[in-house]
This record gives sequence, C-alpha cells and structure tokens, in this order.
Amino acid sequence: MNNVKKIVASLGAGLLLVLTGCSSSNSAATIGKTEIPIATVQGTIDQILKERAKVDTADMNIVAGAELNTNAIRFHVISVLFDDIAEKISLEIKDSELAARKADIILQIGGEDRLPISLVGAQIAPKDFSRYLRTVLLAEKIGEALKAQGDPSTDGSAIQKLLVAMAKEKKVKINPRYGTWDYESGNITPAADNATVKK
Repeated sequence: MNNVKKIVASLGAGLLLVLTGCSSSNSAATIGKTEIPIATVQGTIDQILKERAKVDTADMNIVAGAELNTNAIRFHVISVLFDDIAEKISLEIKDSELAARKADIILQIGGEDRLPISLVGAQIAPKDFSRYLRTVLLAEKIGEALKAQGDPSTDGSAIQKLLVAMAKEKKVKINPRYGTWDYESGNITPAADNATVKK
C-alpha cells in the first residue's frame, strides 16, 4: 500500500496550479468546470482520522494537522487532473481493472481483513480507495502510452509535464484556507504557514 501511495504522491510534485480565489466559498478547489467541495476534502480527512482511532499507529509514519489537509486536497486535485488527461486522450479504466488491482493488493497484504490497517498506514480514506486505485491505474496507462510514443524517461517526469500542462489549461484554483501553491518547491504551502494569505 505504501508503494501505491508513493506513486500518486510523486506525480504531484511540481504541479503548477494557477491560484486565485475559488468561485464558491464551499469550494476547496476548482479544476476547470469541476468543483471539489470543502465537504469532500473534509470527509476524506475525517474518515482518515476515524480509521486511525481504531488501530495502533505507534509504528506508522503518519501526518496530521495542516499536512494532512494538504495531502487530502492534493489527492483530490490530482485525481481530477488525471481524469481530464484521460478524457482528452480517450483513455478508460474498466471496473474489472479496478477489481483486479484491488484483489492484487489484498493478496499482497495478506487478506481483506488487513485492508483497513493498510489504508491507515497509507493514509487513504476507505471512501477514496477506488478513486485512488483509478488514479494509479491511469498514471500507469498514461506512462505506457508515453513509452509507446518513444518517451525514454522512467522517473514519471513526462507524466508530471502532462499534469502541469493540464493544470494550466484548466486553470486550477485553490481555496486560500488550504494555502497556496508554491511553484518553486512544487508543493502547497499551508495557509497557517503563509503570511501572504488573507484571513
């Protein structure tokens, strides 16, 4: 599960998000015409925290507070960008592919009863698991398509460039309560740590 988490997380590094105020105070982010409600991001955070309370996390490398908020909104934004790329190049993920990947992960972790604790360790909300798998499968298929076109990179940089281009095309907007996008570091600066964000 940690490998699944790392794949998608690494693809988020270096995204260029055009930062302006969201069109609605109920929006955590908008990507083109797609709105990610604050309730969606908060639901992810709440469920992650709820599941953590059920297991021993002493030996897990988990995040909390602003970092958890940042991870949650980053996941939702990146998943929408991957959907947009997939639509543009007519790439689909079948339900059977999602089911097969889920079955493979369950086999790797030693059974379905291990899934809840594995999701806690990977900091994935159960409600987002299918979405997460879809994003990973899309990343893999896009990588395969790029390789078939002669792309020699093996570090995900070509996929990252597609994400950057799609973010520019769609005009991604993040609610300032979650912070701002720092192009230099390729990450979100949480609002609490950013003096330039108006409260």
